[in-house]
Amino acid sequence: MRRVGFQRGEAARPGHRRRRLFSLGSLLLGIVLAGLIGGFVWFVGELPPPPARPYTETDAIVVLTGGSGRLTEGLDLLAAGHAEKLFVSGVYHGVEVDELLRLARDAPQELTCCIVLGYDADDTRGNARETAAWMRANGYGSLRLVTAVYHMPRSLLEFRRRLPEAKIVQHPVFPASFRQDDWWVWPGTFSLLVSEYLKYVAAVLRGPADLLDSPAAGRNA
Repeated sequence: MRRVGFQRGEAARPGHRRRRLFSLGSLLLGIVLAGLIGGFVWFVGELPPPPARPYTETDAIVVLTGGSGRLTEGLDLLAAGHAEKLFVSGVYHGVEVDELLRLARDAPQELTCCIVLGYDADDTRGNARETAAWMRANGYGSLRLVTAVYHMPRSLLEFRRRLPEAKIVQHPVFPASFRQDDWWVWPGTFSLLVSEYLKYVAAVLRGPADLLDSPAAGRNA
């Protein structure tokens, strides 16, 4: 009888282990989901407000391509004398300054000499990398970063990794289609924020690997 009881106990252990593992997995999943949801609420709450006037002057204005209103805002800042150079990062190969000026509502041609185009970036990491190389090559120590408001947290993270010595001034652009005040009732804005938040989380988790090429590797880029 003792032998039978021992065998039954042994047979019950795998099922007990599975239940414990399932409970532990469910708990861990719940913690991860709660962390992601809490992080998302924080992310939305940390989106920067419109830049305060009067604007602080910087050595350069950096515009990240990929959204409406960014280039126009950068050109307006350059025309107003808030920096001596405008660097446009992530430009498609074959696009020249004159074409960009024409696309940006026929900005003054005298700005042509003060605009530099960067063709090497395919993503936000690339934007930061090529901007860092250009800033260091020109001895610049400060920049005004122009990109969409929802893109600013990730952009700032990448830029600070590769330009830790530089002063970076945030200059968010607010696209007309982006409904920040009541984002939860607009499916387009909500999905955009979720997508950008997940990219931000991925960039944070990738941080240790990025330390291998920042800032020392950026100086050699």
